[in-house]
Amino acid sequence: MMRQYELVERVQRYKPDVNEALLNKAYVYAMQKHGHQRRASGDPYFSHPLEVAAILTDMHLDEATIAVALLHDTIEDTSATRAEIDELFGPDIGKLVEGLTKLKRLDLVSKKAHQAENLRKLLLAISEDVRVLLVKLADRLHNMRTLDHVPEHKRLRIAEETMDIYAPLAGRMGMQDMREELEELAFRHINPEAFRAVTERLAEFFERNRGVIKAIEEALSHLFAEHHIESTVKSRQKKPWSVFRKMETKALSFEQLSDIFGFRVLVNDVEDCYRALGVIHSTWSMVPGRFKDYISTPKQNDYRSIHTTIVGPSRQRVELQIRTYEMHRIAEYGVAAHSIYKDFGGKVNGADHRISRDTNAYAWLRRTIEALSEGDTPEDFLENTKLELFQDQVFCFTPKGRLIALPRGATPIDFAYAVHTEVGDTCVGAKVNGRIMPLMTELKNGDEVEIIRSKAQVPPAAWESVVVTGKARAAIRRATRNAIRKQYSGLGARILERAFERAGKAFSRDALKPVLHRLGRQDVEDVLAAVGRGELSSQDVVRAVFPDYKDERVTQAPKEREEGWFNLRNAAGMLFQIPGRSSRKAKRTKAGGVPVEKGAGGALPIRGVSGDLPVSFAPEGAVPGDRIVGILHPGSGITIYPIQSPALTAFDDQPERWIDVRWDIDEHMKERFPVRMSVTAINEPGSLAEIAQVIASNDANIHTLAMERTAPDFTEMLFDLEVWDLKHLTRLVSQLKEISCVSDAHRVNG
Repeated sequence: MMRQYELVERVQRYKPDVNEALLNKAYVYAMQKHGHQRRASGDPYFSHPLEVAAILTDMHLDEATIAVALLHDTIEDTSATRAEIDELFGPDIGKLVEGLTKLKRLDLVSKKAHQAENLRKLLLAISEDVRVLLVKLADRLHNMRTLDHVPEHKRLRIAEETMDIYAPLAGRMGMQDMREELEELAFRHINPEAFRAVTERLAEFFERNRGVIKAIEEALSHLFAEHHIESTVKSRQKKPWSVFRKMETKALSFEQLSDIFGFRVLVNDVEDCYRALGVIHSTWSMVPGRFKDYISTPKQNDYRSIHTTIVGPSRQRVELQIRTYEMHRIAEYGVAAHSIYKDFGGKVNGADHRISRDTNAYAWLRRTIEALSEGDTPEDFLENTKLELFQDQVFCFTPKGRLIALPRGATPIDFAYAVHTEVGDTCVGAKVNGRIMPLMTELKNGDEVEIIRSKAQVPPAAWESVVVTGKARAAIRRATRNAIRKQYSGLGARILERAFERAGKAFSRDALKPVLHRLGRQDVEDVLAAVGRGELSSQDVVRAVFPDYKDERVTQAPKEREEGWFNLRNAAGMLFQIPGRSSRKAKRTKAGGVPVEKGAGGALPIRGVSGDLPVSFAPEGAVPGDRIVGILHPGSGITIYPIQSPALTAFDDQPERWIDVRWDIDEHMKERFPVRMSVTAINEPGSLAEIAQVIASNDANIHTLAMERTAPDFTEMLFDLEVWDLKHLTRLVSQLKEISCVSDAHRVNG
């Protein structure tokens, strides 16, 4: 176990003016508090925070962060308190230690919602001080290094969580070395057989090619020396998880991989990067399509380097990365490379420790934090964040030259939302490199994308399955929810207007404001939407506004009583003629029970299933020409029934749910409507084909078909069809009856 003076010396190597007193006090305090506690391995518990601190010294972090590492488990696992930490080490260190403690208190691997909520807390804590992330990642790294001592039933869950969250998060923060080690340790426990096989193959491959690797290193070093470019050339070997993932995703064998080993060329400045590139490409041939310049267009995690693949010495394909020493340090340590001495997160002992807010990694973090305030559920947030953590990137441009970094597989819709949420919501088309392209087009590096917009556009819910960015998904879901709420709100307003009119009162939205508390709603739009969804009765709203109002919905006239009928006004003020309860079913079947119409202005217009209103059709369907009525179903909108449907008897005692509706057919908009039909035919070969041919020749569409043998010689076929109108349906039924194999054809009503 590292001794106190050894820890101080490690920090002094990169920070000579280290605050020794702070480190010594934190070391002694943590050791005393953890006392005789033991880890699962049997080692003293204090060895864990000490190892976490050692990992952070390798990143050259300041003494305040090292002190937090030493203290990070004290509040959770010992008698230490936040007040005590504040008094001894200051409120800033106390806040960091408490932040890490809150994260630990949730069992991250127990349930998805808990995992999502913990990720929220982690990212919010990082947004205030990135040192929380650095300590958390170092904590996870040491726990993964000692995972063999954890009970077997916990190992897989912890390893999967590391692979899902912590490794890609380290990568997003630019900490590539830590990401690779976390992935390798997790891979070893998630798929031990594959890990062992890939590791053995890599060891064999490296041993077999040791001479070739050395020869390429020497050839490159000699070439740069000839051109007076100071450089360091290092070989690097692909990690087991990276090899396995590439084999899986691209369906390649180990022998087909061409980038198992590569080389890094480190130079002094950017000019030398491009000089080295010119020397390499003028000496050996470049492999087409294998060149990427991340110096001119850095990755979102601040990674900068030039990537190229050449056909090098001995006709070997050689993958090269060219970067400066400073770029290499950032590539290894990411946000930690910005943190030396003064660059991040708050003030400790009067010194500013704030990370540069101009880094790409922090910009991504800010965008992710913004998503937290946009109303997503924890599960949605986790899903969207994990999507972005895992994705590689493409770089596209706006017509004005603004660079937009997107996950690989992104579409123009993702691009539009990356520019601005309003641009995404109003997107109706896109030009990619000057050509109009489908919105589902997968964007490629260097594409110039121009978004075509319309203020009348509402993003379709189907877009959610097309986009790949969390921001786009969240915005589409939000827009869809708002659009549905607006639809129900409009419907509710229409219903309340009629209810108030029937009560002899004037309806206004302002009249609802004083009674919101009585209705249990936050605002007027909530009231209207609740009425539209059927969750709130219009009569309850009227009574809330006018407490003295008495509803007299049922009135009977002598003549109507004699005939067994009575007039009924529903809550929306619509008049229906309903048969008396004693003969209601028979009268409806015989006479139709049609509503007394009030004219076109008094009914909601209905077109089809693709309109804006929350409207659906009953199973038996309805077509233009039918007399129709709407039934309000709480939470799902209006269902349209033909007035002769027997199913309507179920709603006779619920008049407030009846909605007066009428057809509103646009002659220029061709749309079929659903209807159910029963056809009984002789059970012989070719009968179904003959029936289908008649349906097709009449320009009707078969949506579904169910067949039931009703007798040895006959089969009943139940068709769900789509037809233009009642005249079209009548003609179709007539022609079906003329077929020799058909004994009966009729429309099904309920």
